Amino acid sequence: MRFDIIESECVFEGKVFNVRLDRVRLPNGHTGRIDVIEHRGAVTVVPIDEAGQVWFVRQHRHPAGEDLLELPAGVMDHGEDPAFSAQRELREEIGMAANQLTPLGEFFLAPGYSTEFMHVFLAYQLHPEPLQPDDDEQIEIVKIPVSELPGLVKAGQIRDAKSLAALYLWQIAG
Repeated sequence: MRFDIIESECVFEGKVFNVRLDRVRLPNGHTGRIDVIEHRGAVTVVPIDEAGQVWFVRQHRHPAGEDLLELPAGVMDHGEDPAFSAQRELREEIGMAANQLTPLGEFFLAPGYSTEFMHVFLAYQLHPEPLQPDDDEQIEIVKIPVSELPGLVKAGQIRDAKSLAALYLWQIAG
């Protein structure tokens, strides 16, 4: 069941995403307007150290109006391999690289209005290999024992959708 695009117009071009307005013909023959955020894709990483701690970052998220506890993540560069992007984000956000990077899954973050497609990786055998963080990121690194994660999720301490989805993918991977 596909929509036929009658007209598509880019109304905003930004650093991370573009916004377009599509006028579409629905399968029932009606027409409608759909706002679409065009996003080039992103990665989220579940980094686990030898002590059984998952590395998170706490950072202020202006649109949410608060500091959030999140797994390391970031936007992919155009045409970039997701595994390469995952390693770069680890190095930028927590100053570590992984000897072992395993894909856990993929998902659309908000398919009702965005094309953003997320690639999730599990990172093991961490070692220091920092990159300069992005200028607009003020990040605090937080290490959490695996045993504490269910309680933090249940208590609403982890509320970032990509982090929750990545933790679930890791849990079902066994």
